[in-house]
Amino acid sequence: MAAKTAGAQLEERWRDILAVHARTLGEIDRALNPYGLGASDFEVLDLLATAPHGGGEPCRVQNLVGRVHLSQSALSRLIARLERDGLLERTLCLEDRRGVYVALTDKGRALHAEALPVQRAALARALGE
Repeated sequence: MAAKTAGAQLEERWRDILAVHARTLGEIDRALNPYGLGASDFEVLDLLATAPHGGGEPCRVQNLVGRVHLSQSALSRLIARLERDGLLERTLCLEDRRGVYVALTDKGRALHAEALPVQRAALARALGE
C-alpha cells in the first residue's frame, strides 16, 4: 500500500482535531445543561472569572472576541442573554463610547463556581485525562 501523501496526512490530522473538538463540546454541553449553560456560555463566564483580580474588574468585550470561538455577533447575542439571566452586567467605556465592558455579577460568579468542577470533569472525560 502506498504511503499517504503529506496533504492526506494533514487532512487526517485536521479531521481528528475536529472530531475531538465536537466530542468535547458535546460532553461539556450535556454536563452543563442542568445549570442552564452551554459550553460557550461557560467559556465566557470562565474567562471573566479568571480575569485579573479574580473577575472583579470588568473586561472589555473586544478582549473576549479572540478568546471565545464565536463570531462577534454571536458573542454579542450570548452576552445579551447572560445579562438578561443576571449572570453578567455590561457598562459603557467612558473614554471610548464604542467600548463595552462586561463583568460577572454575584449570581454569575456563584453559578460559575458551582459549574466549574462539572465542566472540568466533562473536559477530562472528553480528553481522556
